[in-house]
Amino acid sequence: MSDYHIEGQRFDTSLGWVQETQYAFFEALDLDSGLVLSPVTIAYETYGRLNEARDNAVLILHALSGDAHVAGYHRGDSRPGWWDMMVGPGKAFDTNKYFVICSNVIGGCKGSSGPCSLNPETNEPYGLRFPVVTLPDMVRAQKMLVGLLGIERLLGVCGGSMGGMQALQWVTAYPEMVASCIPIACTHKHSPMQIAFNEVGRQAIMRDRNWRGGDYYDAEAPDTGLTIARMIGHVTYLSDESMRDKFGRRLRGKEVFGFDFESIDFEVESYLKHQGEVFTRRFDANSYLYITKALDYFDLSNGQGTLVQAFADTLPETRFLVIAFSSDWLYPPYQSKDIVRALKGNGLDCTYLEIKASYGHDSFLVEKEQLTLLIKSFLEVTARRNGVKVAG
Repeated sequence: MSDYHIEGQRFDTSLGWVQETQYAFFEALDLDSGLVLSPVTIAYETYGRLNEARDNAVLILHALSGDAHVAGYHRGDSRPGWWDMMVGPGKAFDTNKYFVICSNVIGGCKGSSGPCSLNPETNEPYGLRFPVVTLPDMVRAQKMLVGLLGIERLLGVCGGSMGGMQALQWVTAYPEMVASCIPIACTHKHSPMQIAFNEVGRQAIMRDRNWRGGDYYDAEAPDTGLTIARMIGHVTYLSDESMRDKFGRRLRGKEVFGFDFESIDFEVESYLKHQGEVFTRRFDANSYLYITKALDYFDLSNGQGTLVQAFADTLPETRFLVIAFSSDWLYPPYQSKDIVRALKGNGLDCTYLEIKASYGHDSFLVEKEQLTLLIKSFLEVTARRNGVKVAG
């Protein structure tokens, strides 16, 4: 365990300072839309060491607002990567044993090609001229990155929320390349309710007068719309119990109601407003549109008939650990159970665990102890069964 100080505050982390995001460049990427994206940039980070056989790699896939920086600290940061509690020496994804990879999805805004990237034809940001991308497109780009790193087969793919959906896509699209899959708090396709929440967020952005049809990069950004979209989304990440415990009906800096619609009365109002405003400093509004639409388009059984048939080509030795959380109402446990039934319908090795937790959908970012115990054991067994000699 390393010990550091940032701006007078002490913090502990297993990885400490990590290398800034690296970049991979590809000539072209064929998209589901029939268009070709060229050139393509992928932002990624790696942790740990690749063993001699190059078979100890684990690919971690991020959720909607995540990025390639999954663990450790960049110079100047006051907070670590988004899943620092899970990645590092001795942690669930033990970097003493595994070579961990995390990349930013295409369509994103944290280094990979997306709407805020420069269009080589105009030398201006793409905006809405960036082609529509799907989750399979995102995984196709990740496969190119994995190949560039000289890896033919991944020990595991893992992610929560949108990351879990990408993990499932990996298994069905490239079954020979994946030894195990850990989808957490996710689904194989969005329900009407999930699509509805995303559409409300998109409308908030597009109705902001500063959106300008996506061409706002040389002017004021549609921060009001993006703030509202994030506030709506953040509500779905929590649970009634967690919000009640954290905020109750406490007033913000006052003893009586203000009866002023422009004032902030409740603590929960202040919290949501803060979350929304902070989000605008690190995320692009157009990327929010593209990624949420990709989520809504996703259907693992598309072209396969049924979800059972979607896993028909999965190798029989592939292992699955499917995890859901009891209080998650955005991606409720029944959706994970649908995935499990399809896996079992193919006779695949699948373990399902529903963790009792009060944090709602965000539980996968909070429930450190149980997740660590489950994932660490699962990966160790997977490595042993596949004859993988872990680094270290």
